[in-house]
Order: sequence, then C-alpha cells, then structure tokens
Amino acid sequence: MSRIRIIGGQWRSRLLPVAGVPGLRPTPDSVRERLFNWLGQDLDGLHCLDLFAGTGVLGFEAASRGAASVTLVERDVRAFARLREAVELLPAPQVRLVRGDALEFAAHSPQRFDVIFLDPPYGHGLLDKLQAQLGRLAADGALIYCEAEHPVPVLGDFRATREGRAGQVHYQLLERP
Repeated sequence: MSRIRIIGGQWRSRLLPVAGVPGLRPTPDSVRERLFNWLGQDLDGLHCLDLFAGTGVLGFEAASRGAASVTLVERDVRAFARLREAVELLPAPQVRLVRGDALEFAAHSPQRFDVIFLDPPYGHGLLDKLQAQLGRLAADGALIYCEAEHPVPVLGDFRATREGRAGQVHYQLLERP
C-alpha cells in the first residue's frame, strides 16, 4: 500500500493510505498546489464534491483547508476502504463517504456543491455522460476542477477560466460565464 501527502491546511504533511487499484492516478503535489492557489487556500463554509474520489486527496485537501463538508464518491471497494481508513485516521468528520457509481450519485443527489472535483477514469467518456447533471449538482457561483486526458474547454454550461498541463494530464478550472 502506498501513501499520499496532504500539502496544505490543518493536515499539512499528513500521509494518507492509497489503494493499489489499477488506473488510480493521484493528482500530483504541483497540480494540487496550483489548484488551491486558484481556489484560494481558505475554503471555509464551502461544500465540496469529489465525484470520482479514487485516493480522495482532492477532497481531503479541501477539508484540510476548512470546507464545511466534503462528499467523496467512489465505486471501487478497495479504494473506498482506504478512504474510510483516512477519514478515521485524520479524523475528518466533515467528510462523507458514498460507495457507489458517480453518474448515479450525480443523477440523484439532493445536495448542491460550491466546488466539484472531477478526475474520472480515462477512456470511458464519463465527462460527456456527466454534463447534463452538472447544472443540478452545482450551486450558484460553483467552480468545477477537471482533470482529463485531453483539454476540456467547455463542460455543460461551464467554461474553462484557468488551465494547465502536467505530463499527459490536462487540468482546468471551469466557471459559468
């Protein structure tokens, strides 16, 4: 089992367990640093969703920076077990774990979120399938962070306002115009 480090906030430098699941790609430190510079380091009072949680590191970074609530959605049983372990280890009572399909969650969630992290498995067209649900998931003024194998200039009615690339990964922050 490997570990990933939280880079900012109250849990800075804490190591979290990561499941050895094929295709799991933890967001690199340098990309997370840029993301939280874009979002601002203080997420007090915000409600965040890490829809394809995987390692959960984006959600845990948000919780570490004061998010009021963070929902992590993960389908894989091994990755989910490591997320549960991390919640107990920190402890992180503001983090809610949901084991299930991200698209199902998006279609039925009654909650709206201020920040949505999207880092789906590559090659399955999941961002395209998710577009129709974003309007109902996103609160007014919401921001969406997206990682993909290609640039994502538009997602539903959200437009990229900031973007970067790290190796083969394209990442962008999207907002409604």
